[in-house]
Amino acid sequence: MSDYKKIFVSLDGSEAQKEVLERAVDIAAKHGADLFVGHVIDSTPMQAAGTYPATLIPSLEKAWKDSIAADVDAARQRDGIGTITVEAKAGRIRETLLDEFIDEIKPDLVICGARGLSNIKYAILGSISTFLVRSCPCDVLIVK
Repeated sequence: MSDYKKIFVSLDGSEAQKEVLERAVDIAAKHGADLFVGHVIDSTPMQAAGTYPATLIPSLEKAWKDSIAADVDAARQRDGIGTITVEAKAGRIRETLLDEFIDEIKPDLVICGARGLSNIKYAILGSISTFLVRSCPCDVLIVK
């Protein structure tokens, strides 16, 4: 089994993110790894509408951080986990995940959820989890 020292978990703000974060915390504790928790606030809809209100981003970031605060606090109490870093960034999801999280952190393992998109959305957008599997230079775990 690989010895993971840096784990990046990508959360999407869905109801399933709690299970994804729990799995990441368990793996980080088992390996004594640092855990990086990240979220991308998708700027694509705002850019397509022709507006990008910069004042909206901080409130979206706060709402996301508040949604995981209790779970992150509990994770910080777990034995075996190194540091826990939580960060949200705004941008196009794929590029931001790869360029601003994965390329910067250089994790040994990336964990994400398998978000259920409709067939139409999947055909247009593709799958973020599939993108991560194809693009990451490290192991990727998709939590279903």
